[in-house]
Amino acid sequence: MKAFKISEKIFLNHDAKVVWDTISSPCALELFHPFCQANSVLNWDEIKIDKLVYLNGSVYIREFSAWKPKKGFELNIGKKNGKKSKVQWEIHATDKGSEIKISVLPYRSNKVSKLLYPLANLFIIKPRLKTYLKSVLLGLRYYLDHNKTVEKNQFGTHPWFS
Repeated sequence: MKAFKISEKIFLNHDAKVVWDTISSPCALELFHPFCQANSVLNWDEIKIDKLVYLNGSVYIREFSAWKPKKGFELNIGKKNGKKSKVQWEIHATDKGSEIKISVLPYRSNKVSKLLYPLANLFIIKPRLKTYLKSVLLGLRYYLDHNKTVEKNQFGTHPWFS
């Protein structure tokens, strides 16, 4: 199943601490996620859980499973009682700023047979998730560079989330 993991990364002209402070703050997605309508905290104590409402009205719950200050975090995301995808955010400090990488191991939908899933992944899931991840990372860069909230669909619409 690791073969279906999709990742994107981007270089940021910002210190790893600044990146961490941004992505780890409650409701952070409202600042830089171009497909986010709302991001609200359900629990932000020892166990961190929040809710992400996409522009198309879909509601996803993010349950954080690992929290590594200035390094990143891991979470499971999906509909409240649905299947969950695994997501990892990683920050790597460099001499001139930092690199951030988001990796997604998407859940396997029952709408696609096991036999056809590799093709669906290659031609549909992977390209759309890569576009999605690029938009999120561009949103983060824009927010950090300009200190301005990203506009809805700022980098184009997305068929799953806009």
